[in-house]
Amino acid sequence: MKSGLKTAALCALVSAMLAGPAFADTSKMKIAFSNNYAGNSWRQAMLKSYDIVTKKAVADGIIAAADVFTTADREVPTQAAQIQNLILQGYNAIVINSGSPDALNGAVKQACDADIVVVSFDGVVTEPCAWRIVVDFKDYGRKEVEHMAQFEPKGGNLLEIRGLAGTGIDAAVHDGIVEGLKAHPEFKVVSSVTGDWDQTTAQKAVATVLPSLPAIVGVVDQGGDAYGAAQAFAAAGRPRPEIMMGNRQDEFVYWKEQKDKDGYKSWSSSIAPGVSTLAFWVAQRILDGEKNIPHDLVVPALEFTQDTFEAELPKIAKGGVASPRVCPERRSCGDQGEHEIIDLNRAIVAHALND
Repeated sequence: MKSGLKTAALCALVSAMLAGPAFADTSKMKIAFSNNYAGNSWRQAMLKSYDIVTKKAVADGIIAAADVFTTADREVPTQAAQIQNLILQGYNAIVINSGSPDALNGAVKQACDADIVVVSFDGVVTEPCAWRIVVDFKDYGRKEVEHMAQFEPKGGNLLEIRGLAGTGIDAAVHDGIVEGLKAHPEFKVVSSVTGDWDQTTAQKAVATVLPSLPAIVGVVDQGGDAYGAAQAFAAAGRPRPEIMMGNRQDEFVYWKEQKDKDGYKSWSSSIAPGVSTLAFWVAQRILDGEKNIPHDLVVPALEFTQDTFEAELPKIAKGGVASPRVCPERRSCGDQGEHEIIDLNRAIVAHALND
């Protein structure tokens, strides 16, 4: 976040959230969640975090309803129609994880014109009336190349695994990788495949191209695909490359096994699935009359290094993803089975102050 005004506003928002919401003003209001995809471990963790926090918010009388709607397919027109239906159903706010940065703008504008608060996160929309909560995905892609340069200082050939086609996330991470490669010309991406942020899809895609590829020193990706890539290389009998991780439990297990074996090094980063709960609380605060929330909030990625990932591993459910949940106070977050729930709030403040 580059603006000092945005930094101050974000700190004010977090301070307000830590102080707790005003329960009465939104107790009869409804918040809907429009989600375009649920087909990988990150999305499942995201939905789980959202469910835990919003059920508690409804039980506490903070909000009347917090219903979740996931499209049956990944098509943007389906999600646009879903948003239009939510408008007709009388929701006061709609939280969106969007399948496209701009193709939903028409439906989002219709919601805003109906005085519905729209908060997008992860996959954000560009319609100015909406709020956006996002990690700097371009910076994430750039950092992958920077860490690869530390692990493989001589450079070499890279394989890129891309995410869900057409999403702003996929485009931003890819652009960051391209930018990183300009600073590190010792590396060259010799092939790119689509992994849909899913280990099974990634494994099949990598296995398909491996026979035609030269020696690969590293894999840059977008999360959810690292373990699948590792399995594909092993099955093909190819030398193990350096693979960037995405905070998944199976990736951390693999990382630890390889580190214990011969000191294997990696780096891991992802937007925390619990950011969905930040989107919920932002929507609730806006409905409650909060005026100082900027329309663009950049939250820090959740990163793990060679020295920190092992301590995190026991905290992640099998098949899950490392994730804090955001709550205005501990009693409103439900169970405490994940990170300390205040950590992301503090991280947001630290990130804002450091920018």
